[in-house]
Amino acid sequence: MLGSFRKSPAQLQVLDRVQALTRERFKLDQDVAVLVTELVCALPGCPPLETVVAFWSDGDRRHHFKVFKPVADVFADDLPYAWQKNSLAAIEGEGCDCC
Repeated sequence: MLGSFRKSPAQLQVLDRVQALTRERFKLDQDVAVLVTELVCALPGCPPLETVVAFWSDGDRRHHFKVFKPVADVFADDLPYAWQKNSLAAIEGEGCDCC
């Protein structure tokens, strides 16, 4: 079963590309954690695959966003604008089931 979680070199390269785009867009240092994952969504009206990105800034302040397409189809124009960074921050005590 663990083999199903292995990613091909091509998939890893795509994940790294979106991670790099996120770092560039939000001007994040290389030591800041940026997580990129592709999820299957089975909810009605949800795309079959979506990309979820989370990153941390200002110590441990978590930010997150979704792109409603497979990670291989995510490009710079799909990411939120840099000026939206504060609105992407998770609110303390608020539940978030996406990331």
